[in-house]
Amino acid sequence: MAELRFDDRAVIVTGAGRGVGRCHALLLAAKGAGVVVADNGANIDGAGTSQSPADDVVCEITDGGGRAVACHASVADEGGAREIVDTAMAAFGRLDAVVNSAGISDPGLFEDLTVDQFRRMLDVHYLGTLFVTRAAWPHLMHAGYGRVVNTVSEAMLGGLSELSSYGAAKGAVFGLTRNLATEGSRHGIRVNAIAPRAYTRMSAEQSDKVAAQMSLSADLMEQINASMPPDLCAPAAAYLAHESCSLNGEVLQAGMGVVARIAVLCSNGFAKQGITAEDIADNLEKIMSLEEARVSDAVAPRL
Repeated sequence: MAELRFDDRAVIVTGAGRGVGRCHALLLAAKGAGVVVADNGANIDGAGTSQSPADDVVCEITDGGGRAVACHASVADEGGAREIVDTAMAAFGRLDAVVNSAGISDPGLFEDLTVDQFRRMLDVHYLGTLFVTRAAWPHLMHAGYGRVVNTVSEAMLGGLSELSSYGAAKGAVFGLTRNLATEGSRHGIRVNAIAPRAYTRMSAEQSDKVAAQMSLSADLMEQINASMPPDLCAPAAAYLAHESCSLNGEVLQAGMGVVARIAVLCSNGFAKQGITAEDIADNLEKIMSLEEARVSDAVAPRL
């Protein structure tokens, strides 16, 4: 298959100063894209700002012969999101794809987290994705083409402790992704998401807690973390951002050398007129069975 190139294309990558977002930006630039490296340089919990992360990535790209510009605006601010999109239009005169990768982490037990901590997660993950995509949407509609790649997490499915605020915010991004995919189809816009599996500064604290909970040795945990470099997530983002991508409304789990589909399933269930609570109790096994389950299909087209 021919290389998936981005020559003469412009892509915004938020959260591109470090971690997974940085790897997305580097790969897209290597494939010929003009990249807006958007990052306000905040700490893991969202506090503080710094221009250095975005500027350093831009230097890394341009020193290698690529095209990139920095934007230090916050995705959590609606005006900042417009500034990010305006930067793309001013630098490259077009916008072909948006990769929403900006995020923060502030884990804690549900009973200990404050409402403000929940709001901060929503501000960055959900509203940050919404604001940037909303600012980009008119340009993509006018072009009759575009790709939006959001970032979700397996945390939205549960299973990990102390991630109720983070997982809930990522669940909101998933819902936005599915609904925008439905609306974007008629404009030639496709909206998908990746769920990265990567060891970064954001995941380091949670990784240590998992190791302690599972009584994993330091050596074993180091091996596991070493198998999860963030650059292994970038190919999935690059595919979803490419004009040849045929998927819409999908989530690709990416990392550790594996790409897989994450989908919502609906069982065949149990049907009866005038169903009662007792009927549900009596037929729970059938209701819960995933035999012949179907994927929830709200968007098209697909392969």
